Amino acid sequence: AEVVINGSSSPAVIDRSNESIKHNIQPASSKWRHNQTLSLRIRKQILKFLDAEKDISVLKGTLKPGDIIHYIFDRDSTMNVSQNLYELLPRTSPLKNKHFRTCAIVGNSGVLLNSGCGQEIDTHSFVIRCNLAPVQEYARDVGLKTDLVTMNPSVIQRAFEDLVNATWREKLLQRLHSLNGSILWIPAFMARGGKERVEWVNELILKHHVNVRTAYPSLRLLHAVRGYWLTNKVHIKRPTTGLLMYTLATRFCNQIYLYGFWPFPLDQNQNPVKYHYYDSLKYGYTSQASPHTMPLEFKALKNLHEQGALKLTVGRCDGAT
Repeated sequence: AEVVINGSSSPAVIDRSNESIKHNIQPASSKWRHNQTLSLRIRKQILKFLDAEKDISVLKGTLKPGDIIHYIFDRDSTMNVSQNLYELLPRTSPLKNKHFRTCAIVGNSGVLLNSGCGQEIDTHSFVIRCNLAPVQEYARDVGLKTDLVTMNPSVIQRAFEDLVNATWREKLLQRLHSLNGSILWIPAFMARGGKERVEWVNELILKHHVNVRTAYPSLRLLHAVRGYWLTNKVHIKRPTTGLLMYTLATRFCNQIYLYGFWPFPLDQNQNPVKYHYYDSLKYGYTSQASPHTMPLEFKALKNLHEQGALKLTVGRCDGAT
């Protein structure tokens, strides 16, 4: 599951608790069976709160250049819809009438390193990735296939040095080109501070005719997702990107497989786990300053795994060499 949607997380010390011991998951896939009845029931419940087909993105007909939008987390702050943003709004939902047999949601935890899950991930009908995470050099563990990738504005600051020079702009451009027709999901209306970064990305996409399908989540999505989980007694503060993606995926995926979700500093064998598989960012999973409640989210997902509603992989993949 990904970091802060508004990018305002402060570095925190790694929590060295033994919380991970409580979350052992049997790696043998023979023990996991998909519970179709439960999956359909969850889909039905979630549809009372939101509809992924509609809420995945604001559409062109609903906004026009110059419209004023109040940020979801900073209601006192506003942004104007720019011409570039308007240009890139989809005319119809990128998920309109879409249904997939299996979906992989790939989080960014270091638990993916040495998992050998890449091949398995790439066999899924639809692959969702979080926060423009690099794949090429980690393909053996994370796979290459990408059908939808999220990009919080903070990624531009953290992974691409706020595009301070041509080198970083080129790096971002290469990453965007590599998406090759995938859906690029940008939470543009969440919190102030990201507007400029969203504009930079939009400008690059238009200027260089990048082949991506842009999507900008609806203004109600985050609160609707939180509402669903709170109703189910999962008392989260703000859903992580990973939990948002799982909640949306229930609408168009028959079976959902999660990889790279592990909000603990140690793995099941008590070896250290990096927060992200691709960088050295540190994170305090139980920090009160965090806008997320990752271990609590994980517990909810683990319960769903045990009931067969989704499959959570937190070790090596079957058949990995």
